[in-house]
Amino acid sequence: MMEELIEFDRWLLLQVNGSTSLYLDGVVRTLTTAATWIPLYIALFFLVMRNNSTMRSILVIVGCAALCYLLAGAVDDGIVKPLIARWRPTHDPVVGWQVDVVDGYRGGKYGFFSAHACNTFSIAVFFSLLVRSRLLTLSLVSWSLINCWTRLYLGVHFPGDILCGLLWGGFVGTMVFLFHRRLERGYNHSGRFVSTQYTEAGYQRFDIDVVVIVLVATLIYALFRACFMLY
Repeated sequence: MMEELIEFDRWLLLQVNGSTSLYLDGVVRTLTTAATWIPLYIALFFLVMRNNSTMRSILVIVGCAALCYLLAGAVDDGIVKPLIARWRPTHDPVVGWQVDVVDGYRGGKYGFFSAHACNTFSIAVFFSLLVRSRLLTLSLVSWSLINCWTRLYLGVHFPGDILCGLLWGGFVGTMVFLFHRRLERGYNHSGRFVSTQYTEAGYQRFDIDVVVIVLVATLIYALFRACFMLY
């Protein structure tokens, strides 16, 4: 049964990996680069700063976001990948020669599970539970899934790596949010109230719009940058 799942995982990866478009290669290489998403992280920090009245609350949220990355990515890279030691598709002795490689990028030897998937999804889940905005939730989950797609396109993760990364990231994001709620229990958040301009958690919808605009602008940037990468 396990061997059949592994074979299906390999087959599915080959169906979605790569393309014949150099332009799309450039878009994906831009989107999969961590530095591309720095403006989004700054926008999320702006959201936190604008909607929390005490430095303690701001530092707790920033610390929890950092904890998401630590528990998601560090556990993956430091423990799971070397322990499971599953080859990345680009290094897999069975299908490695079939994988469409972009610009010679092959990643490290092991790929189970995807750090991109667990890192981004842990942040998406944490902020979704924290802010309680459907728009922000949809935007951040889409951002995470875009990052997951780039890893499949580049052939550096199997779909199973992505799925397990999402599951672990979702678990981490939820647990960190519960930890945050326990830390903040009993503290008064002055100035927060619920209206059409605020979410259930008291976050201003205008500030959420800023985060979404930054996310969309980053996607547009990736589309334009890929044009220049052709020359």
